Amino acid sequence: QVQLVESGGGLVQAGGSLRLSCAASGRTFSTYAMGWFRQAPGKERVFAAGISRSGGNTIYADSVKGRFTISRDYAKNTVYLQMDSLKPEDTAVYYCALDRGYSDHVPVSWYEYDYWGQGTQVTVSS
Repeated sequence: QVQLVESGGGLVQAGGSLRLSCAASGRTFSTYAMGWFRQAPGKERVFAAGISRSGGNTIYADSVKGRFTISRDYAKNTVYLQMDSLKPEDTAVYYCALDRGYSDHVPVSWYEYDYWGQGTQVTVSS
């Protein structure tokens, strides 16, 4: 079993930055690809960023490319999402997710992930 706990959300003005963290416990963290999804009120959960098992591959949604950076620290069993130049449309609950698959690709669909955190709220004011 794997447990994921997100932190780092909050209220920030447009143009500001936040760094989200997702701490994993349980099975071997380094084995798995990790992703960040977000869900705005009344909308579906969508992919934001992902990183492969090795950390060598990353993928970003077009809406966050160039502004968000995903990274991982194997020693701390933690994955991060650095969010810069935040916009009001980035307001959402952000979820981290873990894929137990053994390839080094980055899943971008929610159903490819096996474990989810509880989410952390990010609110960007204009």
